[in-house]
Amino acid sequence: MAFSLNKIMLIGNLGKDAETRFTTNNVSVTNFTIATTNSYKGKDGNWMNETTWHNIVSFNLSDYFKENLKKGKKFYVEGRLTKRDYTDKDGIKRYATDVVAEKIIPLESGAGSGSSEGAIQEDSSIGGTSGAINEPQIQTDENDDLPF
Repeated sequence: MAFSLNKIMLIGNLGKDAETRFTTNNVSVTNFTIATTNSYKGKDGNWMNETTWHNIVSFNLSDYFKENLKKGKKFYVEGRLTKRDYTDKDGIKRYATDVVAEKIIPLESGAGSGSSEGAIQEDSSIGGTSGAINEPQIQTDENDDLPF
C-alpha cells in the first residue's frame, strides 16, 4: 500500500455565521467559510493582498462551537480536502472543494460564553474527543521512581 497524506491547516476569519443542519440519522453538519489572505509584492512594487475563501464542513460539533463560529472571528482549522459535484438550480453540473474539519481551535477570546482559552474541537471519528475540552492536566505520582 502506498503512503498518502491529505492534510490542510488554515488560520483565518469566518466570512459568515456557521449554519448547522441535521441528517436523517441525526448527525449534525455545520458549514462555514474561512478567508485566508496572502500578501505579495506586485510587478509595480506595491503590496497586493489575495484572499482565498475555503468551505469548511464539520460533523457533530459541540454547542460551544455552534454558538461561537461567528462572522469575523479568527479560527485555526485542520482537516482534509474533499471534492464533490452537484447540479445547480439551472441544471448545470458544478464542482466544489471542501475542507472536512478534524480540529477547530478559536484564536481569540469569545465574548458572551466565557473564555475560549484551551477550547478545541476534534473529530471523534479519528480518535479525538467530542466537544470542547480544556488542555489536559498532567497528573503526577509522588511515588514515581523515574530518575528524570
